[in-house]
Amino acid sequence: MRIAVVAESFLPHMNGVTHSLLKVLAHLRSRGDEVLVIAPSSSWLDDEAPASVEGFPVHCLPSMPLSGYSSVRLAAGTVARVRRILAEFEPDVVHIASPFVLGWRAVQASAQLGVPTVSVYQTEVPAYASRYGFPWLESLLWQRVENIHDASTLTLVPSSFALAQLRSHGIQRLNLWRRGVDTSRFSPTRYDAGWRATVAEPGERIIGYVGRLAAEKQVEDLAVLDALPGTRLVIIGSGPQKESLRARLPRAHFAGFQTGLDLARMVATFDVFVHPGESETFCQTIQEAMASGVPVVAVGRGGPLDLVDSSRTGWLYEPGDLEGLRAAVADLAGDDAKRRAFGRAAHASVQGRTWPVLCEQLVAYYAKAIAVQARRAEVASGVRQVPPQS
Repeated sequence: MRIAVVAESFLPHMNGVTHSLLKVLAHLRSRGDEVLVIAPSSSWLDDEAPASVEGFPVHCLPSMPLSGYSSVRLAAGTVARVRRILAEFEPDVVHIASPFVLGWRAVQASAQLGVPTVSVYQTEVPAYASRYGFPWLESLLWQRVENIHDASTLTLVPSSFALAQLRSHGIQRLNLWRRGVDTSRFSPTRYDAGWRATVAEPGERIIGYVGRLAAEKQVEDLAVLDALPGTRLVIIGSGPQKESLRARLPRAHFAGFQTGLDLARMVATFDVFVHPGESETFCQTIQEAMASGVPVVAVGRGGPLDLVDSSRTGWLYEPGDLEGLRAAVADLAGDDAKRRAFGRAAHASVQGRTWPVLCEQLVAYYAKAIAVQARRAEVASGVRQVPPQS
């Protein structure tokens, strides 16, 4: 196939969208597909933007930083400009990752060209409005989400929560597409006693979080764990709230942004993984913790509902119930046998969720979108034809 991938965010900014796209691009390269990536530049001068990924060219559009969150870039340009880029490449299908600004232009441009689109819903942008002090924007943001996905040939969602959420907004042509996990990199065998000794006192249990340090992740909720006896809170990640969180969590160890095997060995050395964010459509870091044999305590909303089997692989707590969060973590931190049993069950639950399997599923959705678009073209052609005279 010839596939245009339109990314709302991309390298060098690493997040869940970028991570999944890199896995998809590697798979498409192994299949021999032709791919063009369209993404925001990392600066107006494009000095940090990659020219290619997996051998595929990356077309960067000028962008500007989001106010208060400079690593998130908003692409400039018009629908006409995106249409020209797509027309020159002549894709069979357009994959649009977490569409909102650039993605909306790509949906419109693709429709004008008659090219099918597969839009991947990955970010609950409307929920961010209240977190950033603009609750009145939420309904307007949902209108944009509805417009994007109503105009897409197919929409892929990562969880049953996201599926029900978009259905409640009247969006149709929804398909479930989860995420894979690298079970060779994230594994209990990565446990690192040496690293453990640098962040925790003997006998302390490590309570770990991995993710962006931004308002939508609600990392400040972990303040209820900062002074939990016999534990050490470890925060992995970076973002605009880094300094304010250091003040809110004075006993926590901040390990900064980590990737690769360094991240894998830290996660495998956690005793309990926590994730307080209520706006996760999936939550890849939960899967990575589970693959590492670490039980999870997460808020019972969004993607975690599908990932965490409460009372078997971890605990889910009600949104806003921070005492419930603290009690769940204390339960696992204080019971070695239960924690190990939950960790073994967590590890077993994610085996088989490999990226090659999930990426082949994605390719099947590409083919489905192409077939849907072809049927639409046939129907439109038939409507325009003048029936023969009897």
